[in-house]
Amino acid sequence: MSATGQHAPAATAPPAGDPAPGDGRTRRRPLALRLLARPEVGVFLGAAAVLVFFLIAAPTLRSGGSMATVLYQSSVIGIMALPVALLMIGGEFDLSAGVAVVTSALTAAMLSYQLTVNVWTGVLVALLASLAVGAFNGWVLTRTGLPSFLVTLGTFLILQGVNLAVTKSVTGNVATDDISDMDGFDQAKALFASSFDVGGVDIKITVVWWLVFAALATWLLLRTKYGNWVFAVGGNQESARAVGVPVTFTKITLFMLVGLGAWFVGMHQLFSFNTVQSGEGVGQELIYIAAAVIGGCLLTGGHGSAIGPVFGAFMFGMVNQGIVFAGWNPDWFKAFLGAMLLGAVLINLYVRRAATRR
Repeated sequence: MSATGQHAPAATAPPAGDPAPGDGRTRRRPLALRLLARPEVGVFLGAAAVLVFFLIAAPTLRSGGSMATVLYQSSVIGIMALPVALLMIGGEFDLSAGVAVVTSALTAAMLSYQLTVNVWTGVLVALLASLAVGAFNGWVLTRTGLPSFLVTLGTFLILQGVNLAVTKSVTGNVATDDISDMDGFDQAKALFASSFDVGGVDIKITVVWWLVFAALATWLLLRTKYGNWVFAVGGNQESARAVGVPVTFTKITLFMLVGLGAWFVGMHQLFSFNTVQSGEGVGQELIYIAAAVIGGCLLTGGHGSAIGPVFGAFMFGMVNQGIVFAGWNPDWFKAFLGAMLLGAVLINLYVRRAATRR
């Protein structure tokens, strides 16, 4: 047979299903790069570095009681940072989250005291009010197409004014009355603001709730159809709508989840201190958003996790208490947090670019 009629050897062809050796589009990336692409990995490394730093700088932080205080501070931030993070993954954010916490606590306290009813009545009405605020934010946003910045800024100002004005008109003061002697208080305190002993260390119940909520949020994002909807509407709202994702329902329920978190933290504050100051909460929304951003959530939406904000909140709690235990001027706290936020954003940006680089 002539040479021109011979077939080329088949031994040089790659096996079926295997990527070509030089095909960068299909080659499996190294494990390290795939880990770095996870949104929570960068903040985990940052949280570990902050922990080691303050354990060295503040020796008193090494005791069990000090670490319990850090975990408590982290949990109060972290419980709210979780729904805020889910909302950010969905492409929106809520500037009213901080004052919504106080609104919830004021509603429960004044309703219970002024009407002399069981505090659980006030707690349930406060839950409905918090969910209604979240639903209102989501409804206005989806109906008008306005940016969430404008919608929730308006809600923030409304709630701030209502908190002050209604509290003064009802109680004659800027704070609510003490409800510690009312029916149902002890049971509600056990749920929202109790503590328990672990090896001689007093642990707040909010730490347990924080971890439970983080596990639920992770399951919701990664194991349910709703989690797919959240990522879809955050990535590209119109494309998500085109493939049948209920965009309006998803966004409204995400805002309602923020309301649910505000209710829980509000109840914790109420049953921890028995009374509520009506002017509190301003500025806390930025702390929640910053914890989510440090945790790897993008302001543009479509990217993030529920675990990342857990470490982000822990970093806040560690810095907050670490500065005190180290004996430094606490006036530097916000400056430290600002630098930490900017550094985390830059690190996350670098890590994501390195992880996705072919």
